[in-house]
Amino acid sequence: MVWVSSNILLSWEFDRYNIVEGEHSLWIGVSRPYRETIRAFLAYFQNQILRRSSESFCFSNGSIGNFFFAGARIFFQSLDAAIFLFSRVSDIPSESLVLPVISTNDRLTLGCELWDGTIIRGQNEISHPTGGSLQPINKEHASVPTLPSRIKRIFYMSSEGRNLLHEVFPTVNPSVLEQLSKVDCIVYAMGSLFTSVCPSLVLLGTGEIISSRPCPKVLLLNGSHDRETCGLSASGFVTAITDALNRTYGDSHNCLENVPNQYINALVVPRDGDIPVDVQCLASQGIFHVVTVDSVHDPKVGIVFNPKSLIQALADLIADFCE
Repeated sequence: MVWVSSNILLSWEFDRYNIVEGEHSLWIGVSRPYRETIRAFLAYFQNQILRRSSESFCFSNGSIGNFFFAGARIFFQSLDAAIFLFSRVSDIPSESLVLPVISTNDRLTLGCELWDGTIIRGQNEISHPTGGSLQPINKEHASVPTLPSRIKRIFYMSSEGRNLLHEVFPTVNPSVLEQLSKVDCIVYAMGSLFTSVCPSLVLLGTGEIISSRPCPKVLLLNGSHDRETCGLSASGFVTAITDALNRTYGDSHNCLENVPNQYINALVVPRDGDIPVDVQCLASQGIFHVVTVDSVHDPKVGIVFNPKSLIQALADLIADFCE
């Protein structure tokens, strides 16, 4: 099977039409059952957009994978059902369990507050703004302007929000809490720190369950900086995750006061990565276990973990903890 990459941007009406109609070159190598399944939900998503004629929608900042997923979610009126379908179509291993951290059909938008007080609305505007350009999104750090100030916090926005920011405070999906209560290891994966990792952590209930678990809690450090993390050291990543789980800068009635090593007790670092590992600062946060793992250079994203070495390192951490 050939999956249509989510990095292929729908920047032009012609391309979008041909993709939905199944006539684009991207479909070469995709079997008919997969193609027709994907096309059906792309068409459904497009139809839903056209029905909302009073609202403008910019396809240029989206991706085929996200449009397919959104079409499935709207059709089924269920995030869980959309995840199930996406998992099957994209051939995610059946032994993997993918859960939505928020189980709702409400329309939520990600927002962030910078340390200088600036508010940015929307994931794209936070991580890779295009400024209205139809050029394909390039997530390399040098391709987008740096933020005017570092990110202070990530939060959710909705028309139902009652403060000036229309901020809301969703609760984590109970199924996620159930899984976190019995896993052998908690891993904060590589990726966009503030738009991929932290949005799952600021939810009510997440900090409470993670801090209570006596198991390895491992941060996989990114191999390079991006727009969101420019200038951060390893301890800065830890601080950001701790603040998210404590909801430090959110609703004062829902804040926690846990220390960093209640959330992270080990750090795994890719060899030759660009992010400084400030061991002394990590020690002051109560994190003394830092493991360096072999890395490889990806031409698109830079330094990443060697998969086999990473798996072995995680297995060793779990084994050491059990002993």
